[in-house]
Amino acid sequence: MKSLEPQKIAGFVAIGFLLLAFVFFGVNYYSPNLYYSLAISVPVFFAVSFALVNYFINSFIYSKIKPLYQTIYGHDDKENIEIASSDSDDILTTVNREVVNWMHDRTQEIQELKQMEKYRKEYLGNVSHELKTPIFNIQGYILTLLDGGIEDPNINMRYLTRTEKSIDRMISIIEDLEAISKLEAGELQLHPEIFDLHQLTDDVIELQEIRATKRKIKLSYGEGADKQHFVIADKQRIFQVVSNLVVNSINYGKDGGKTEISFFNMDNRILVEVKDTGIGIAEENLPRVFERFYRADKSRSREHGGTGLGLAIVKHLIEAHGQRINVRSTLGQGTVFSFTLEKAD
Repeated sequence: MKSLEPQKIAGFVAIGFLLLAFVFFGVNYYSPNLYYSLAISVPVFFAVSFALVNYFINSFIYSKIKPLYQTIYGHDDKENIEIASSDSDDILTTVNREVVNWMHDRTQEIQELKQMEKYRKEYLGNVSHELKTPIFNIQGYILTLLDGGIEDPNINMRYLTRTEKSIDRMISIIEDLEAISKLEAGELQLHPEIFDLHQLTDDVIELQEIRATKRKIKLSYGEGADKQHFVIADKQRIFQVVSNLVVNSINYGKDGGKTEISFFNMDNRILVEVKDTGIGIAEENLPRVFERFYRADKSRSREHGGTGLGLAIVKHLIEAHGQRINVRSTLGQGTVFSFTLEKAD
């Protein structure tokens, strides 16, 4: 009954009651035993009346609610929509609860979309800013050379060297962006192999020793440094992970501080911790440290040439291995990054 309206329902119910009334009075009028007839006809009359009213009311409610359910659940076939209800709730209570739940879900989705849009705008702004700086530098150096600086031996080589550094920075940003895009798209192929994680860390420390010495930061080992730790992973990518974390600890460390690397046996995994005594990260910034281009201290990071993509790449690489990376920090006291790797048999 698609076209049920309140007036039609009232008319059908009135006609139904009229017919029932005729039947009721007819049966009792001609009955030889009035009391016996009333004892049977009254409950029957009540049951039929109840069923009649209930049928039309439910039909009316269902006809109005079906389009609402179609909107909520996206059904194309209106006739096949079933409204689920529990034994303890009437249909209106059930529908009200489901509408409230639907509104809550939609509100949450809208908030998530707004947050994603905010991150997207920030990301585009950061990409633009990161690329704009070296491009403007290159433009300035080239224009100076074209305006006659190319003839001055005291200027030309110095400006060409600075131009090369700016180009290298642009290449570094683009390569990092390409790496993240491949990781997010699942296009980056891992090549697992068994290797000694302790030896790999030795190589990283040796490579970053000069950088650390300039800041008077001591690179050292903590717990678990007295033994080998064989893991199965992509050695090149894990080298990149450890390097990024060590470089990050140096860039955000305090002059005269230290970076400590520890290994912990976690049954079938090895937990690696990179701990520094640097400036730390505020609690409200911790959830965002792995975002692309996000910096807790922007001026400090750019001062040391960071692209703002290192930690984002680290997170993607660790997750590509089916593992997790975590961070904990106290502002002004230091930061600890920890990640796990599968132990080799």
